[in-house]
Amino acid sequence: MSEDKILPKDIDSDYSLPGRYEESSSINVESISPQNPPKSKSKNLLIAIISFAIVSSGFFSYYFINQNEIDSQIIQNTLNISPEQILADQYNVGEYGSDHSHAALLVVVDGEQLNFGLAQFQLSNKYIHFENHNPYLIHKHATGVPLEMLFVSMGLEITQNCVFVEYDFSKNINEFCAEEDKQVQVYVNEKRFLPDIGQYEIQHNDRILITLDEKSISKHLKYLNSLKIFDVPEKPSINLERDIFI
Repeated sequence: MSEDKILPKDIDSDYSLPGRYEESSSINVESISPQNPPKSKSKNLLIAIISFAIVSSGFFSYYFINQNEIDSQIIQNTLNISPEQILADQYNVGEYGSDHSHAALLVVVDGEQLNFGLAQFQLSNKYIHFENHNPYLIHKHATGVPLEMLFVSMGLEITQNCVFVEYDFSKNINEFCAEEDKQVQVYVNEKRFLPDIGQYEIQHNDRILITLDEKSISKHLKYLNSLKIFDVPEKPSINLERDIFI
């Protein structure tokens, strides 16, 4: 055999053969290219993606379960709107001072009149409230104000069958309900009132009775009519035609 046909003795890989160097180099470069990262980096990236997916799914699940409460809190915190103003916007209440009316309200549970002269019921809403420790006289200071705004502000709820009252700022609700097959009795100016009394807007000199005691309605109405409703003070008139010179 001729000498030029014998392979070199120190050759231990075919990549050293003519034409194989480029192939060997291309394989090595490809193995570390961005499209083919090392296995350890790929594993870490996969773990990070899975972790992010788990955290994200947990967050969105919590959000959708508590969506209404979260949205309400975000809106309230962002706009810094008080519950009073939220109700005023909801009912399209007029500007403060756009009306001034007085009415008498008597709520009787367990045979006793609720005492709205207590501090917790006084001046609880600027649009409609009790004041000066008076236990029955409502003051309304804007148009479009329903009784619900008064009830909500002082922890009172009237349903078809029950009266719920929050006492002493304790957040403990006292429940008074009518007897079986009975309803809360509501009268406005001595006439039975069947709609939701919370949606009613008082007019000056209204007299409103809410009671669970059907047997004593006539007595309560008589007492309600005896209560004094003060006239609304008239605003001082300005005589623009008066001579301003002395």
